Amino acid sequence: MYLFIFSALLIIFQYVNSKNIIDKYEKDIKTYKTKMADQEKTIAELDDRNFELSYFSMDRNEDALEYFEAQGYSTDKLIPAIIEGLYNMNNYEGDDHPIVPYVSMTGSKLVINKVRLLNHKWIIANFTDGQHWGEIFVTYEVDENNDLKYKLAEYFMYPKIG
Repeated sequence: MYLFIFSALLIIFQYVNSKNIIDKYEKDIKTYKTKMADQEKTIAELDDRNFELSYFSMDRNEDALEYFEAQGYSTDKLIPAIIEGLYNMNNYEGDDHPIVPYVSMTGSKLVINKVRLLNHKWIIANFTDGQHWGEIFVTYEVDENNDLKYKLAEYFMYPKIG
């Protein structure tokens, strides 16, 4: 009789314990599935946003890449050279930047910070002297001697607030 009661209690204990463990796992699985669905939605939204933000980018512009490749240029080498050419303009003597049409209003030099190659003809870049910021729109071309030629098309400086 004691053996029967002990066995029944043991079976009841095993059943309740197993049921609690299974319920906990089911709850955890639902929680993780909900989190994964939310994260997948967030990833899809970020992918869409990234695609929109990189629309005007040389990396995604097949026509612009094909333009250079048709002329026999390696875009893997040419694109960094184009960007580096603008950054190299930061190494100048005197007050006048080679392409930025402003003079620094502080003791430091004007420098180009960020460059975005839009396509096979256009570049947008920002510049600063540490306190004042602006942007330039530059056209460029590779001449018959394989030299890069930059031409300032538009520019502006943000007004200092405060």
